[in-house]
Amino acid sequence: MESISDIHVLRETRRDWQMQNKVIGFVPTMGNLHNGHLQLVREAKAQCDIVVVSIFVNPMQFGANEDLDAYPRTLEADKEKLATLNVDVVFTPTISQMYPRGLEQQTFVEVPGISSMICGASRPGHFRGVATIVCKLFNMVQPNKAFFGQKDFQQLRVIKLMVQDLSMNLEVYGVPTEREVDGLAMSSRNGYLNAEQRCLAPQLYKVMTALKKEIEEGRRQDYPALSQEYCSKLDAAGFKTDYVEIRNASTLQQPSVEDSELVILIAAFVGKTRLIDNIQVQR
Repeated sequence: MESISDIHVLRETRRDWQMQNKVIGFVPTMGNLHNGHLQLVREAKAQCDIVVVSIFVNPMQFGANEDLDAYPRTLEADKEKLATLNVDVVFTPTISQMYPRGLEQQTFVEVPGISSMICGASRPGHFRGVATIVCKLFNMVQPNKAFFGQKDFQQLRVIKLMVQDLSMNLEVYGVPTEREVDGLAMSSRNGYLNAEQRCLAPQLYKVMTALKKEIEEGRRQDYPALSQEYCSKLDAAGFKTDYVEIRNASTLQQPSVEDSELVILIAAFVGKTRLIDNIQVQR
C-alpha cells in the first residue's frame, strides 16, 4: 500500500493507472476506521482494479461548538487496517493543501434544497462542507466509482445530486449500514460513549424498527404526528431527540399517500454525543 499526501504525486500516480485502463474506486473517510468503513473498501475492491482511500478530517463540515478538535485521529492504526485489505493508496492531504486560501476564502459547493432540511436544518452549513470536500476529492482522485455508507443517508443523496448536477463522470454507490450485534450503527462517534450510554444507544435502532413496523402494518395517515410520538418515546428512553423524520426515500421530501418507498431518519443525543441512523420502509 502506498501512502500519498501530496496532490501532485497522486495525480501522477492516477495518470499511470489511466494509461493502463484501470477502474479506480474511491472511499473518502475522516479516519478512525471501523468495520463500516472497511466494508466500503471491500465493496470497492470487489468492483474496481485500484482502490484509493482518503483520510481527512474536514473542518468545513463542522459547525461552531461541534467536535472538530475532539474528533478521533488514529492514522497509523487506520493505515494498518487498510494494508490488510490490500488498498492501493491511502491519501492523506493536509488542511493547507485542501484549503490553501483558508476556509473563509474557499470556493464552495452547495446542493440547494436538500442541504437545508433534516440534518441540514440542525447543522447549518454542514452539507456545504461535505459537498465541497467531496467535490475537491473527486477532482483530485478522479475515480470511476465512489463508495459511501448508507448510514449517512442524507449525505449520500446530497452527493448523488451534486454528481448529477455537475455532470461528473463517475458512479456513486451506497453500501448498507454495518451494525454492532445489538443493532447500533457503527460510527466513529460511538467511541465517545461511556459504558452507561453505550447500553442505551442501541435503543435508537429498536425504536426505529418499531416505527417501521407500524408504518408497514398500515399506520400512515398522519406522519408528522407519528414522528412526534416516536420523538417522545426516544426522550422517555433517555435520549435528547433532535428529530424523527419519515420521508420519501428518493427526494427526502414529505411523503404523499401514494409514496411507497420511504425512509425513517433519526438523530438523537446520548449525553453530548449525537447519533444518527435510518431505515428504509417499503409501504
